[in-house]
Amino acid sequence: MTDFGGGIVTAERDEDGIVVITLNRPDRLNALAPTMTKSIRDAFASVHHDRDVTAVVLRGAGRGFCAGADLSGDHDPAPGAAGSGPVGIAYRTQEDLAGLILAVHECEKPVVAAVHGAAVGGGLALALACDLRVATPDARFGAVFHNIGLSGCDVGVSYFLPRIVGPTAAGELMLTGRHFTGTEAHALGMLNRLVAEAQLVAEAVDLARMVVSNSEYGVWMTKRGMWLGIDAPSLRHAIEMENRTQVLGTFTGNTAEGIAAFIQKRDPEWKPF
Repeated sequence: MTDFGGGIVTAERDEDGIVVITLNRPDRLNALAPTMTKSIRDAFASVHHDRDVTAVVLRGAGRGFCAGADLSGDHDPAPGAAGSGPVGIAYRTQEDLAGLILAVHECEKPVVAAVHGAAVGGGLALALACDLRVATPDARFGAVFHNIGLSGCDVGVSYFLPRIVGPTAAGELMLTGRHFTGTEAHALGMLNRLVAEAQLVAEAVDLARMVVSNSEYGVWMTKRGMWLGIDAPSLRHAIEMENRTQVLGTFTGNTAEGIAAFIQKRDPEWKPF
């Protein structure tokens, strides 16, 4: 096990290369203070280009996944905020939180969120930034930025939520700022699995294991291609990107191996790319 930030974030890898990153600040419901956000970014940086890592599961220790930004008032300034005026402090803090969401979403490994308890504000954003999500029925989500007088559009929620659940449902959730359960999130299509808390991490790891049973190149380019396709300005742009990705993939040797395995009725033996 590897510790980050003195243990407020931990990372543990299994025999299949799946790393479970745990937010380990249970006394604060894993709230996101700058030291915490740096530790999470460091954990993701450690797996980003590690060829021995195949996928990531992100979970929270204690009673919940993540209660969002730390509003306790403890002195923990964001990088570059020390000595700044009110605008500088607020902007550096905002950048720090937003940078965390980018670090999770742009990780080259597929990331599965395992959510229980609170996942509100920045915690909701953190879950949405992952590629896949598993949660308990009583998990509690919410774009609760209204609670401190801010817009419901924050740290990537305005980008992810409408794309994941559609603009009508996202509009209600963001405009009202109400809490919604894991059961409702699953009905809206936000979750891949809805499971009891006792099976939460195991189910998330099993989902990650299904992903990484495919070729390394295939998983890598599927994650990149899916999000590029979502942002593609037209069908033609998406297809042109797909064409190049598929042609490049034939040079890994895995296309021939996959076809041979299909004909011979056996599991493929994927080559690294």
